[in-house]
Amino acid sequence: MTTGTLFIVSAPSGAGKTSLLKALIETEEHVRVSISHTTRPKRPGETNAVDYHFVDQDAFARMIEAGAFLEHAAVFGNFYGTSEAGIREQMEQGNDVILEIDWQGAQQVRVRFPDTVSIFILPPTPEALRQRLGSRGQDSETVIQRRLGEAREEMAHYPEYDYIVVNDLFDQALGELRAIITAQRLRQPLQAERLQERLRSLLE
Repeated sequence: MTTGTLFIVSAPSGAGKTSLLKALIETEEHVRVSISHTTRPKRPGETNAVDYHFVDQDAFARMIEAGAFLEHAAVFGNFYGTSEAGIREQMEQGNDVILEIDWQGAQQVRVRFPDTVSIFILPPTPEALRQRLGSRGQDSETVIQRRLGEAREEMAHYPEYDYIVVNDLFDQALGELRAIITAQRLRQPLQAERLQERLRSLLE
């Protein structure tokens, strides 16, 4: 079985990354989004082990000490981490795995997985980003302003990524994500591994 590809998808808060990835995995076979561990509280409508593995600070610290994380980072005062064992298991089953992480985590992952394919999702305009952050109705104006500042810092790291997708028209952005995954699956080394018998018969 061909080993799957590890994808990194990063975006500033409010760019629509989570909605795009949810739509992607509903329609693409053998694509999985990694479920991260986090110390932040659950938001309304979130489910443990579906949206995140919610753990306390002590449990997260023990996992760091045990070397369980492929990457981990502090974001908005909370910690997030990706289980390396979970990622490798999914890839060995032939699944493409998407890490929904920030630029700090992406830098850590590239050290361990240099063949990782990375995608950065941008909002169409600053105004659209501000509107999306405000439409949640969960954060104060102070928090929104802080998130806008963090978003600018996040977006400054776009040159580190292989692809850029602008989430203006949702269906178009979703199609572009699908195209990136399809193109990666068609690369010669992966296709040659999948098509060994066919290639052998064609070349005899």
